[in-house]
Amino acid sequence: MPNLTGKVALVTGASRGIGRGIAERLAADGALVVVHYGSNADAAAEVVATIEAAGGAAFAVGQMLGVDGDVAGLFAKLDAELESRRGSTDLDIVVNNAGIAPQADLAATTEAIFDEVFAVNTRAPLFVAQAAVERMGEGGRIVSISSGVTRQAWPNLLAYSMTKAAIDLMARTLAKDLAPRGITVNVVAAGLVDTDMNASWLRASDEARAEGASLSAFGRVGEPAHVADVVAFAASEDARWVTGQVLDATGGSVL
Repeated sequence: MPNLTGKVALVTGASRGIGRGIAERLAADGALVVVHYGSNADAAAEVVATIEAAGGAAFAVGQMLGVDGDVAGLFAKLDAELESRRGSTDLDIVVNNAGIAPQADLAATTEAIFDEVFAVNTRAPLFVAQAAVERMGEGGRIVSISSGVTRQAWPNLLAYSMTKAAIDLMARTLAKDLAPRGITVNVVAAGLVDTDMNASWLRASDEARAEGASLSAFGRVGEPAHVADVVAFAASEDARWVTGQVLDATGGSVL
């Protein structure tokens, strides 16, 4: 298990699903985890309680993303909490996980859908990274969650797929920009994972679940831990020579 003792990790969208799995894994590895949430304070509190019950350390910070002043608001709250808890606003790891996935093909994609999904999935991660690096020293880690859809054609996920392609390119560009400071920037591409976001498909029937499972070379649906384990590697010292990469955690869904 990577040793993240003494590290501070911010995980956006950590109150459920993949984000929760990542928060719990990084805490298990020793990091103090900031459990970011948009609106569900109770779910975030449950994640914190679970982490603490397992012997880890965490606290929650709420801030809607994709709205005016979102990143400034998030970091104002984060800085205040870290200052009171640690006497410093230093940050070591950022995981850009928060995202939305509206289902809309070309005909159904409105300007409002397009603007919202880009604001949450692409604009927010960029400016979270910008604010984070101001608080990072040598050896900082930025990890963003992308998707296997960037290498497939899913017409009903048009705008969503575009946002994740932008995340992949952002990582390569930031990796080169920040390498002189010893900060690595990577992406973990998730496949179909059994989360609330995918519940309407995967939990609709046994047949629907079997269809979802067939997308993976392993013939089963992914779990949050499958993605979280790869994120833990990218956030650790073991990944010090890996940057600008998309680490595939799709279960062989795009072979």
